[in-house]
Amino acid sequence: MAAHFGRLRKGAATTAVAAAAVAALSASQAPGVTADDPGRQATGSEASADGTGGGTATGNSPYYKDLPPLNSPTAKPSPDTGGGTGTDSESGIPATVLDAYKKAEASLRKSKPGCNLPWQLLAAIGKVESGQARGGRLDASGTTYSPILGPVLNGQGFANISDTDNGAYDGDTRHDRAVGPMQFIPSTWEWAGRDGNGDGVRNPNNIYDAALAAGHYLCRFDHDMSVQSEMNASILSYNNSSEYLHTVLSWLDSYRKGTHEVPDGTGPLPEHRSDDPSLPVVPTAPLTPHPDPKPDKPGTDPSSPAKPPTPSKPPTTPGTPSTPPSTPATPTDTVDHLEDAGTGKLTATAGDTFAKRISTRAETKSGSAVAKVRVRFTIVGDTDATFTGGESVATVVTDSAGKATAPALVAGEKTGDFTVRTAVVGRSVTGVDYRATVTARQADALARTADTALTCVPGGEFADQVEVKATYKGAVAKGVEATATLVTSAEDATANDKGPYFKDADGKTVRTLAGLKTDANGLLKLPKLYADDTAGTFLLRVTTTGGATLTVELKVAAAAS
Repeated sequence: MAAHFGRLRKGAATTAVAAAAVAALSASQAPGVTADDPGRQATGSEASADGTGGGTATGNSPYYKDLPPLNSPTAKPSPDTGGGTGTDSESGIPATVLDAYKKAEASLRKSKPGCNLPWQLLAAIGKVESGQARGGRLDASGTTYSPILGPVLNGQGFANISDTDNGAYDGDTRHDRAVGPMQFIPSTWEWAGRDGNGDGVRNPNNIYDAALAAGHYLCRFDHDMSVQSEMNASILSYNNSSEYLHTVLSWLDSYRKGTHEVPDGTGPLPEHRSDDPSLPVVPTAPLTPHPDPKPDKPGTDPSSPAKPPTPSKPPTTPGTPSTPPSTPATPTDTVDHLEDAGTGKLTATAGDTFAKRISTRAETKSGSAVAKVRVRFTIVGDTDATFTGGESVATVVTDSAGKATAPALVAGEKTGDFTVRTAVVGRSVTGVDYRATVTARQADALARTADTALTCVPGGEFADQVEVKATYKGAVAKGVEATATLVTSAEDATANDKGPYFKDADGKTVRTLAGLKTDANGLLKLPKLYADDTAGTFLLRVTTTGGATLTVELKVAAAAS
């Protein structure tokens, strides 16, 4: 398929117009952003100290520079935005890809309402990173037919990032590569990955998983996408380039004006990648740090970028070369290691919040505390536990005592052990691994919800189903696993081979039901009971995790004449 992306403009006049257009979109820039080399910026977020690009989602991998058209000569109404215009070739988004972006926006509206993430921002990044998953070439589950891989990050024209996933995601056991429609490097996906389509797997090549992960990544640090400077900072943390920022904002503006759905596999393909040496550099206005505009005043235009002050040159002695001042050491530069700050044992029941919070201390080599250092806490392992707010990673700044306390841990439904790993952002030093354990929900008491006698004639079925309520320390015990067995006797807990029985899905006789769970109200209603031709008194025993036991008497007798 011929590519139909907005091409780089030919001619100096058109190029200048495009540059001015995208520059106007980024008039407000994140505080603390400083330009270093053309098109590249260093931010105060998580830029890697060794220059590997490890502080960004993509490792600063190449991206597509194609820009949307400045005009839309074949405009059509866009049902997705309630109006607006777009062109068939340029503004169309493959159906499954568009659905993934909108589902990610809806999910984050619930989990992080303060982020105000628009799906059009995910669409803009997806356009720039992979051309909307190669034009929507996806299977029914939203997974690309073949992996989308960026170039090998071996330091030859790109960042140098040694392998972090043993080739699990990118197939490379020597170096990392950006993976999937949203181009995550494996080390970032390890903590940022999400299961967006509910299949129990976090797959960077699945558009639903990747879109939700990208949304959570952008919304870190409580960033609000309705605040331009905070949106800019989030985009720059995704790929640390001013030209990348301009390109994403340009597509964001285009999608907000209008877009429409196209069939999967028919989306336009990109042409121009940022690492193509044959491409001319499109000039863009410098991104000047300044705060978000104040409320409008009569006669002012808040969208106009502030003019940066002209720096004054320090006086120099004639005949002697000027020596630039040395860069002072930051608190991060002085950190030698992290130490536990009295965390204690980390244990919680499934679904509960851990009573203890992880606390770690940044120290110099001599053991002195280091304040104002960013410490990252990352949950690793086979677990669905999260920090408060649903995140698997949290970054906290150390206080005056050098301590950083992570948000509260919330246990998921998976039981077992997992690890919370600590690291100093921007510096490779010895951290601390904290082991946490999630135990199964428990009940210490069981009781029937009705006191009616349970009777049946031989060969018949019991009129009433057995329902029990589980409690733990007097409170409702929800989600507790239970087993129901028709036991041989009060002293013999093995399953009986005669008397009452349950039926499985195929209608076969079973006298033990395992894997049962109480509902949100602590209730458990057992399936219907049947009786064989044996008369007598029989016992049904229900047991739960935590040791609660209830024995129910069942009578099978002929009907009175």
